[in-house]
Amino acid sequence: MPTILKFEELEIWKQSRELSLRIFLLTQRDIFSKEYKFKEQIKSSAGSVMDNIAEGFDRSSRLEFINFLGIAKGSCGEVRSQLYRAVDQQYISEKEFNEIISQYEQLSTKIAAFMIYLNKSPIKGQKFRSRQ
Repeated sequence: MPTILKFEELEIWKQSRELSLRIFLLTQRDIFSKEYKFKEQIKSSAGSVMDNIAEGFDRSSRLEFINFLGIAKGSCGEVRSQLYRAVDQQYISEKEFNEIISQYEQLSTKIAAFMIYLNKSPIKGQKFRSRQ
């Protein structure tokens, strides 16, 4: 695996950014305007995925990064749960629900695989470079 120098280079961060934008655009519909708290909650959860990947990466410690990836993965689950509410309350169509849920499941799987990879890595991170 080539050395990644910025979180913006991570495929999981790029995918989480795209999904966060997709959630944002869905919540701009008039039907969401009456549900301010729910609208903000799902947008926040979607943003949390990308933000935790970025924060964990910039902590420069493998173990901290893995911890933040776990939080990001948990936020994927939170968004998926909220999508069930959105489809049940007819804020989104069944087709939209199936597409987005599938994309979040794929992202969650990729995050888990990356966590496994990092757990097996002997590199401790930039923070510990002089101690390795």
